[in-house]
Amino acid sequence: MLGPVLLAASRSDAIRRLVSAAPGTKQVVARFIAGETLDQVIPIVKDAAAEGLEVTLDVVGEDITTVEQSYAARDAYLELIGRLEELGLGARAEMSVKLSMFGQALEGGHELALANVRPVVEAAAAIGTTVTLDAEDHTTLDSMFAIHEELRRDFPQTGCVIQAYLFRTEDDARRLAAAGSRVRIVKGAYKEPASVAYQDKAEIDKAFVRIVKILMAGEGYPMIGSHDPRLIAISQELARQAGRKLDEYEFQMLYGIRSEEHVRLAAEGHRMRVYTAYGTDWYGYFMRRLAEKPANLLFFARSILTKG
Repeated sequence: MLGPVLLAASRSDAIRRLVSAAPGTKQVVARFIAGETLDQVIPIVKDAAAEGLEVTLDVVGEDITTVEQSYAARDAYLELIGRLEELGLGARAEMSVKLSMFGQALEGGHELALANVRPVVEAAAAIGTTVTLDAEDHTTLDSMFAIHEELRRDFPQTGCVIQAYLFRTEDDARRLAAAGSRVRIVKGAYKEPASVAYQDKAEIDKAFVRIVKILMAGEGYPMIGSHDPRLIAISQELARQAGRKLDEYEFQMLYGIRSEEHVRLAAEGHRMRVYTAYGTDWYGYFMRRLAEKPANLLFFARSILTKG
């Protein structure tokens, strides 16, 4: 039951300070965070492209508290897009954004987030790439889906994320599995109450499979976000049953997790995209990675002990 505890800790300033000061933290954070600066992450994008991989880039730091911070987030993504254009990497890299980082939780946040994300989506389209709106906790989703729908009027390639553990997601998947849509399905990494989400891993896995089946049978472009070998194999079979070619869906995995599987899937001809996070405000993202898999927490604890 460590997962819920770690997810709660991801919102604690006191634990943030404790974790940040721990001797082994930097080593473990480097496993999941590609770097703190754009200059550090660009070589990783180049290396991924050389291995036949694609990436989606996430500038971490969703826990903002001011309008000025939301503008800074927008500008960080615009700087990223400018650098990708300079290097000709637009075909290999897309962006993932959390609308909370663009001001969604502030006063007037829905309109603020839409105003901030629109120029990012527009700039991405101008260099031939796309933006995917990440899913956050369930209270934010109606706003996220409304912004997604609004953006798709002018930029129909804009993607969004749905989470298997939420009861609502099968209905969302049916609505989103339309021609031209891009939908990433993940299990979910936020602490959600039993009133809105499955709590049992087996139930979440079953829901994941049901949703993948909906997406594969639809007319959109499914993006399978999982490191689970069994779910990956099931997704491949569902794609085959739906008559999909290898370029009509893709797999996505996190930077630093099962890297050998990234290369294997790409070598088999699958589109394989690596979710690559970078930036200085890494704490919330890092804690969710620890919560997802006990082995990650053990790795962290071992690193602290060996550095102490």
